[in-house]
Order: sequence, then structure tokens, then C-alpha cells
Amino acid sequence: MNGMRIVFFGTPDFAVASLTALVENHFEVVGVVTAPDKPAGRGHKLQPSAVKSYALEHNLNILQPTNLKSKDFISELRSLNADIQIVVAFRMLPEVVWNMPQLGTYNVHGSLLPDYRGAAPINWAIINGEKTTGVTFFKLKHEIDTGSILNSRSTPIDENETAGDVYNRLMQEGASLLVESLKMITSGSYTLQEQDLSSESKHAPKIFKDDCEIKWNQNVQNVHNFIRGMSPFPCGFTKVRVEDREEVWKISRSKKTDRPSTSKNGFLREGNQLFVECNDFWLEILEIQTPGKRRLKATEFLNGFKGQIEGVKIIKKPSEKGLE
Repeated sequence: MNGMRIVFFGTPDFAVASLTALVENHFEVVGVVTAPDKPAGRGHKLQPSAVKSYALEHNLNILQPTNLKSKDFISELRSLNADIQIVVAFRMLPEVVWNMPQLGTYNVHGSLLPDYRGAAPINWAIINGEKTTGVTFFKLKHEIDTGSILNSRSTPIDENETAGDVYNRLMQEGASLLVESLKMITSGSYTLQEQDLSSESKHAPKIFKDDCEIKWNQNVQNVHNFIRGMSPFPCGFTKVRVEDREEVWKISRSKKTDRPSTSKNGFLREGNQLFVECNDFWLEILEIQTPGKRRLKATEFLNGFKGQIEGVKIIKKPSEKGLE
């Protein structure tokens, strides 16, 4: 489109939607930079990223540097003579890379900046109980996710949506926003707005395994938000004692109730429904996964569970008061 030469940086499926939008809208993608192939599956065979798979199908020029500062990569990137670079779900770029093209390098980020700068914006927005989120198209600079904003788009978050639900919607919204923003750039009808970093904004740090344990001593709203904010990946979990053994159960969907808590520290079954107690009300569990099993709806799980579910006790941390 209008002769604009684009280099695209991205790795997961979230980025594929944006790359697809560029191709289908006839932008000139002169290079696709993605992560090196990684071993996966039982055979540990090398597997391409989602972005590489798409690029191969559409005969796009692919670059897979292991070092973004290597002379060979910098030389190859410069030879593409890009007018602009687009980053969607890729690792942090060195200045020699993001400062290379004439028009600069822009990022599609899954939040309404300046809130939720960082690696896991969708997860943290839901964990924190936000009612609205969105995508932002901004120009890269030194500090991560602090560049000037060219365009943004908001979307509501339903109280029962998971991070996966919002991820899928923002993936498409981000692709649409990218095309709209590039058309603004090619027409010259755009302005860049500096982010207001003077106030305390909310952050979205990377989530590690230990961050995923559910704290049942919180109120039902916070626990519900945590579970859906961690679903489907990395997924909230709880440690339980089943008879004489300890297990880790992953919980991916839940539903709030107005049934007051009774300090049972465990699970409750009523017919085909499964509940866990929080510090104020009971929470209904809708999807659960136990060791060696696939993710199941609560009804399926209860039908196959051996023993009394009320005998399963949550193993709490010493710091978690309010659980008996």
C-alpha cells in the first residue's frame, strides 16, 4: 500500500492476526522477524512459531535471529530498507533495531496505555477486576511500553470472561487497529500523543508459576477475578489433600454465589455442582483439571471422582489466615 515497506516482528498466534491483516490489506511486508524454532512435544522436534508457519504459507521473507544485536542480523535487517517496523507480541528490541526505519517502530499492545505496561496486560487487567481494556498502537522508545500513542481502541470486559476470551477478541481488535493506524500514517493525517506517566499507573509484570496459586482467604469477587485472569494459561491452581496424598488441581472457570461461607476449608458437592469456600461466600467451580487428566466441566469431574469430595481439604500457606 502506497509503497510503504514493512518489517514485522512477532511470534505467537496473537501476532498472526496482525500479520494476516497486513497481507490481506496488501501492505508490502518485506520481512518477518520471529523466534527461532523450539523443541516441542514428546519427540522434542523443532517446531516453528505461529508467525513463522503463516509466513511460510505466504512466501514471506523470514528472519530468525538468536541475537538481535548480532552484526549479521543488523546488516540483513538494514538491507530490507524498511520504512516502518511493526512489533506484535515479540521480545524487547535493542535501540539499533527499533531506531532503524525512517518512520520508526510501532507496537500493538494489549491494554489501554499507560495502564498495564509489561508482559501480561490481559491477565492483570482481569485479575484486578477491570471493566474495560483495549489495544494501543504506539511508537517505541527506550523505556518499555512508554512511547507516544498514535491510536487506541477500547472494549468492555464481561464479569465472567477469562483472559483467553479477552485475548481472542483483542487479537482481532489489534489487527484492525494496526491497519487503521497504518492508513493514517500513509495519509499523513495523524498525531502522536505523549503518555501521561506522572500518575501511578497499573503494571502487568510477567507471571511465574508461584504467582498462580489461588488464595481462597480472599473475598469471592477477588478469587473469581484471579481464576478467570489466569485462564486458560498459565491457569490458577490449588494444592489439596486427597486421602493420604497431595495433589495440584487447576481451576479454569468459576462463578460467584451469594451463599455465605461457613469456614469449611474445602469443597462442597450439591448434585452436579461443585463449590469452594472463600472468606465471604462460596464460589462455584465450573471447570477443573486434576493430575494426568484433561480439563473437565465440574459435572464430568464429579461423575468420575472416587470418594467424598467433602473429604478433600485445601492445603493453605501459613500466611493465609481465615482458613481452618
